[in-house]
Amino acid sequence: MKRPKTLSELKASGYRSRSTKTELRENLIEQIRAGKSRWPGIIGYERTVLPLLENAILSQHDILLLGLRGQAKTRILRHLVNFLDEFLPVIKGSPLNEDPYRPITSRSKRLLVEAGDELPIDWLPRELRYSEKLATPDVSVADLIGDLDPIKAVREKLDLSDEEVIHWGIVPRTNRGIFAINELPDLQPRIQVALLNILEENDFQIRGFPIRVPLDMMLAFTANPEDYTNRGNIITPLKDRIASQINTHYPSSVEIAKAITKQEAWTDRSAEIEIPELIRDIIEQIAFEARSSEHVDQGSGVSARLTISAYENLLSNIERRAAVNKDNDYYPRICDLYAVLSSIVGKVELVYEGELEGPSIVAVNLIGEATKKAFAQYFPAPRKPKGHAAENQRRQENVYEPIIDFFASGRRLELSDELPYGEYKAALSQIVGLREIAHRYFKPKSERETFLAMEFVLEGLHRHNIIAKESPDNKFVYIDMLENILKD
Repeated sequence: MKRPKTLSELKASGYRSRSTKTELRENLIEQIRAGKSRWPGIIGYERTVLPLLENAILSQHDILLLGLRGQAKTRILRHLVNFLDEFLPVIKGSPLNEDPYRPITSRSKRLLVEAGDELPIDWLPRELRYSEKLATPDVSVADLIGDLDPIKAVREKLDLSDEEVIHWGIVPRTNRGIFAINELPDLQPRIQVALLNILEENDFQIRGFPIRVPLDMMLAFTANPEDYTNRGNIITPLKDRIASQINTHYPSSVEIAKAITKQEAWTDRSAEIEIPELIRDIIEQIAFEARSSEHVDQGSGVSARLTISAYENLLSNIERRAAVNKDNDYYPRICDLYAVLSSIVGKVELVYEGELEGPSIVAVNLIGEATKKAFAQYFPAPRKPKGHAAENQRRQENVYEPIIDFFASGRRLELSDELPYGEYKAALSQIVGLREIAHRYFKPKSERETFLAMEFVLEGLHRHNIIAKESPDNKFVYIDMLENILKD
């Protein structure tokens, strides 16, 4: 479609000028009525965050997204651009994206007088109407708002009080668009003050000169609650001017968390790797365990990036095993779960007790607790219930007796994530009754899933302190609990 290139052509086209917030509001209403998918890629917020966010847009509010790390705050802000018009007419050459109908700088006003209806027009795509700045302590007012440029004043023989000597900052350059600041509390208070007029009066001044430039934009911010105490504060007048504060949150269920990981994780590998739901559940449960662990600083949060990174490392470990053994064993094992330790230790902040335990031990325990919780969903509890119910549950408690007897006889079982598949099968097949338990309760659909379930039973019994496990040189040796106690 041919777009108008002059002011006269723009008028003839019937173009109607709207404020940025009105544009966002009207386009959102249109998308809602059309039943369009408005927030692609944002999972788990359908009934919580997104309705509040849409209400804020409809109210023409500036917004603050408040939440712990890894809660998709920045991604949400970047989606706001989808509610802008595809293209916007601006005065050609204007650094402030000025409306051809209503220029705001002296240069553009003069140009309009000189050119009249032949005023040249450019069309700005919506992607260029969004600007983002990470708040850091070294951000200055000049970076955000602008400053006087003495070199330009000398070169063009202009007085320093002339508006045309201003070097505009990122905020006015986003005029008629959306400007976002990430981690707002990290911005120094004196810099936050510079935003007050923009939020309330939609204008600003530079270095005290009487230059008032009205801006038209939506301002959006993100903040982490931890920042309020550890690094800085949002000053009260600024927070008061942000009309809508919306709290984000972590996934409320493992199913939602799995959908996020499936969407975000890099899975385009050299071979197709089948990951059963059991392994996906355990990986997601690791994050849930971390978010309730007494060793993890809950004020810092546990990012969704933990499970995304863990899933990618799990796939890589499976790839590496197949390459080492020169086979096609692209199927996970329980012992592969411990290859994700590097994805955990760097993504959880520990409290003092956790530091005493050590990051690696805490990470191993988180994997263990996640495995234990998954075990309870498939298999009967290994421990006898107390009281009169014990007799009724005796037969169920005896389910694991062949396995316990195997280790009680002094034998041990060694597994590793690098063991060739044939040796892996042979090792697990030694234990009489283990395959039957796996088939009875887990109901595997293939041979590989059968052996995964068999290994899962051993790990579950270990996590319930029925059998012991040693981990020398990244191997896993299951032994009798009493033998392990006496040896220690």
